[in-house]
Parts: sequence; C-alpha cells; structure tokens
Amino acid sequence: MILLVDIGNTQTVLGLVEDGVLAGHWRVSTDATLTADEVRVKIGGLLALDGQGWPDVEQVVVSSVVPTLTTAYIALAERATGRSPLVIGPGVRTGVPVAYDNPHEIGADRIVNAAAAVDGFGAPVIVVDFGTATTLDVVDTSGAYVGGAIAPGVETGAEALLRRAARLSAVDLEPPRHVIGKTTRESLQAGLLVGAAAMVDGLVWRTWQEIGAECPVVATGGLAELVAPLSETIGQVDVDLTLKGLLLVWERNR
Repeated sequence: MILLVDIGNTQTVLGLVEDGVLAGHWRVSTDATLTADEVRVKIGGLLALDGQGWPDVEQVVVSSVVPTLTTAYIALAERATGRSPLVIGPGVRTGVPVAYDNPHEIGADRIVNAAAAVDGFGAPVIVVDFGTATTLDVVDTSGAYVGGAIAPGVETGAEALLRRAARLSAVDLEPPRHVIGKTTRESLQAGLLVGAAAMVDGLVWRTWQEIGAECPVVATGGLAELVAPLSETIGQVDVDLTLKGLLLVWERNR
C-alpha cells in the first residue's frame, strides 16, 4: 500500500492507496511540533481504524509546506517502511512544466493539484484551493503551470476580523439565506462565504480574460464544498484532488 500525505499549514490530509485505488483517507490538524515518533503513533492509530498497520505500508509520498514536518515524515517513512519517501519538490517529475519566475517559491501542493486537474479536466484549467489561504492556480493551453493568486482563507480572514473587532463574535460557517444579513450572524456569514465566492469569481473572470479562454474551474480544500455552491464560476468540486495528484506523481516517478 501507498500512504499519501499532504501537509498544509492548518490541516494534514492522508490517503491510503491499495491497487491504485484510494482505500481510505483522513484529515487531521497539523501540529508542527510533532516528532517523527509521535507522527508514527498518530498515523498508526488512523491505520488501525481501517484494519491496517504500518507493516502494510510499502511507500510514502509527501507534499508539504511545513519544513519541520517534512523532516519528521522523511525520518518516519525510512523507519516504518525501510524506504525513503517521495517528497514533491524540484527534480520530481510531475508532468506539469512550470513557467514561474522562481519555481522554488511554489507550494508543492499547488503543483500536485495542477497535475491532477490537467489529468482530470485537460488544459487550460483553474484550481481553487480553499485552505489556510485561498489559492487560485492556472494551467494554460500548453499544459504549463503559469502562476495564480493567493488570498486569505475564509477561516483565516474570519479569525483576523474577530481579533480586531471587539463587538463581533465567532459564527458557524453556514451559507446565509440572504446576502443582505438581517442579524450580525447572517451579515458575517454573508461577508465571509458569499464574499469568498465573489472574490473567486472575480479572479476567475479576470484570469479567463488574461489567458484568452474560458476553462474548467475545479475547487478543492476543506471548505470547497461549502463555498463552491455560492460561486458562479466553479464547475467541479474534488476534495481528493491533492491526493489524486500525489498518486499520479508517484506513478510518474516510480
């Protein structure tokens, strides 16, 4: 079996692949203080929930934006499987040419998402990832990753607002009934969720103008299923897009 790991700033997504099929997946909080041994115990518990264990894992594939955890997962994989993991980065064949001024600045998850999107939807294509940041990634008609946009994520923006506004309190992130909120709760929900969808739509429309064509827009990330129905441009939601991309990149490098 192959263990796929996408380490984000807020959450880590894991998937277990058996015979080329995603057999199980989990989403856990990211804790940059964990050691390799602590991560091994934590993942071992998740595997046990599905009747599996570390002896069943033959290979680990990692994309990460948290350097300390990248190191921990490398050590973990070597101890648990006897093999070095495939860590997404420069020199790894993704199948997606990168036309970016400094490729080292791009998060590994963004390239992995692009690879999966091209494989599933063709090129050009746009990926919107709703995570700690809301990112928009663009693959042009040639199949090359050409860049995108980075904005505060929905929860990140909400936390910053609540810290600075003494009279506002936290609300559940639920789609509002109206854009014109009749209560502070509804007003916050409209601003956060409808606002996020409108921002994405604006970025997508301008991106379509820059690349000279309308193209598929696929959303992923923890809040994708919540925000996408409020958007006029997002056509597909695939919460497993990053895991599919990791598997695809592993197949291209094994």
